[in-house]
Amino acid sequence: MRKRALFNDNWQFAAQKLSLDAPDNLFEPITLPHTNKLFPHNNVDNEAYQFVSTYRKKFFWQQPLENDPSLVFLDFDGVMLACEVYVNGRFLHQHLGGYAPFSVDITDRLQDGENCVTLHVDSRERQDIPPYGHLVDYLTFGGIYRDVYLRVVNPIHINNLFVQTPDVVPNPRLMVDVHLNHLKSGLTLEAVVTDGGGHELTTRQQPVAGQTTRLEWQELPTVALWSIDTPTLYTLHVSLRENGQLLDTLTTRFGFRQAEFRPDGRFYLNEEAIPLFGLNRHQTYPYIGAAAPARLQRQDADILKYELACNVVRTSHYPQSPHFLDRCDEIGLLVFEEITGWQHVGDAQWQAICLDELETMIKRDRNHPSIILWGVRVNESGDNDDFYTCTNDLARQLDPTRQTGGVRDFIGSSFLEDVYTHNDFSNGIRPPTERPHLITEFAGHMFPTKSWDHEERLIDHALLHARIHNLQLGDARIAGAIGWCAFDYATHIEFGSGDRICYHGVMDIFRLPKWAAAFYQSQQDPARKIILQAATHWTMGDRTGGGNNPLTVFSNCDEVEIIIGAINVGRFQPDFAHYPHLPHPPFTIGGLDAYSAWGQSKFYDLHLVGYLNGKPVAEQWIASSRLPKKLELTADTNQLFADGADMTRLIFRVTDEFCNPLPYATKVVTFELEGEADLIGENPFPLIGGQAALYVKARHQPGTVTIRACAPGLADTAVSLTILPAPKLEYRQFP
Repeated sequence: MRKRALFNDNWQFAAQKLSLDAPDNLFEPITLPHTNKLFPHNNVDNEAYQFVSTYRKKFFWQQPLENDPSLVFLDFDGVMLACEVYVNGRFLHQHLGGYAPFSVDITDRLQDGENCVTLHVDSRERQDIPPYGHLVDYLTFGGIYRDVYLRVVNPIHINNLFVQTPDVVPNPRLMVDVHLNHLKSGLTLEAVVTDGGGHELTTRQQPVAGQTTRLEWQELPTVALWSIDTPTLYTLHVSLRENGQLLDTLTTRFGFRQAEFRPDGRFYLNEEAIPLFGLNRHQTYPYIGAAAPARLQRQDADILKYELACNVVRTSHYPQSPHFLDRCDEIGLLVFEEITGWQHVGDAQWQAICLDELETMIKRDRNHPSIILWGVRVNESGDNDDFYTCTNDLARQLDPTRQTGGVRDFIGSSFLEDVYTHNDFSNGIRPPTERPHLITEFAGHMFPTKSWDHEERLIDHALLHARIHNLQLGDARIAGAIGWCAFDYATHIEFGSGDRICYHGVMDIFRLPKWAAAFYQSQQDPARKIILQAATHWTMGDRTGGGNNPLTVFSNCDEVEIIIGAINVGRFQPDFAHYPHLPHPPFTIGGLDAYSAWGQSKFYDLHLVGYLNGKPVAEQWIASSRLPKKLELTADTNQLFADGADMTRLIFRVTDEFCNPLPYATKVVTFELEGEADLIGENPFPLIGGQAALYVKARHQPGTVTIRACAPGLADTAVSLTILPAPKLEYRQFP
């Protein structure tokens, strides 16, 4: 029987290349995922992670009996950027590329008793490995930064399952391609489909017909379709038997859904035209680089779907974590996943690595119902018809159910893909020359914006996103637009601001909102969440010429009332005149000079009330004093697992009396932690921008953790977490 277990515990790490027999005292104990170096949240020097390190794990193994000749594999989800794998002193495998998973057969090197696996991890930005070869506008960091699993299987086992759900409207069918590692007589397959509650939906038994056997259901019981609003998932369990004896079982989740970009320019999900509205996502974080555990990976999907109201995300510019994609499946967030790279295509060996990553990505991820498009072109690279003919052919061979796209930043490109995917930085929309047409980036470097920038820039940044989405939603020839980008990110010295951060996000590097995020939030149905956010610091001297006129408000209410002090200025409606195609246009409210401090000889608090169908449903207050009144401290969850890797974000803010962050209130915030956990990040933290975050990382002991924060002139505050025993599960469930 197949067994698969997390292999993340009890590793050793040395920030240098050590011999295979190096003594233990040269290593430090670590738990995966792991970054080869921790960094401050800004001013990251990419030279600092470019070294060869050594990872080692000692573990005990009992050899199976002769009548149980199992195969044993180590499955690596991601190692940056290249590595060599040794077991008990013998070299077994070299892997090039940091974003694709790979497996190593360690069967023949295992021995009874203690065993030792060692990796030499090369995190240098090697020009022979994608994405490098030229300049790259993001950092790759280093280390064994994703999960590792130990997998034990029968010598004859299932390699891969490919689930296809054609014609879901009106009569869903199901096809499953089962690929075996070897053939043998007397083999049969049994497939069972279960719903989310574990109840059996349908079964099928069939003899093995070849190394790849297709199972088909022409008729099915009633099934629920997977959609962005009702992301219903099913589980397929396929068992392999030899003359009735069970050899292997492999499971995968899937959804019944049909996704297609059509020549009319639109995207259709289950025959329904859906305008795509989304953002790009880099997988990197402050402090920990890319070494984020499952909880943080899943949370990014939640932020995109629930906080930013996106229905699509592009995995710029590489395959991303299985935990992130799993969560996209669960919540109904569409995904455009693409190959590794940025503007540069290397030589034949470089291209071979890229093709291998493309094949691995598709085989790993093609059962995810959330994925609607394969990106088969290196982002913003020039035409290379020979190479991109190969990538398109490979993608269509491996997955004929999905279309291909190839992101370029110019019009007139060779159109070898199925969807013309285009980075449009014209600050408008260039008329599509090819269809289907999807805008895959806009804004971004055209308008970098910091949380503490002056008010006009923050507003213009938000309104640029509003303007482009209004234009794309009004053009039936365009399937949608994916803005650049969701979160600020660390970059190379050739890009970004003076602290080596690209401030392109609608949220900052901590996943905390700028006003552009409020625009995205405001486009959701108010039945799901009501949004009311004034885009103002409510000061008299923050804009050119002073004052607060006009006032921009992002809301999905149908009216907003403005009250200044005791003066009711009036009720206002959304600005449909300038944004006729948005579900919920911004409010643009003029004529406020008469109610300002200059007009009234006193500066009063601002009070907003949002109305739906004539009834008040939301309000916001902004203090006129703008003085620091509170130090806030919150954690995204009150529970962590004691697995040495689980972590949560710890948000801290300096606010006015109404809990609005104060971007100009500079404070040094100091933290103290009690309990079995560690703080990840700068401590003390010189706060600029009114809000930031650290991470709390669990150790290996259950218990209670308390974190206290203090800042001069403000009352101390604290938050507590419960550290739960780590469940011994392949995929952890989250409270």
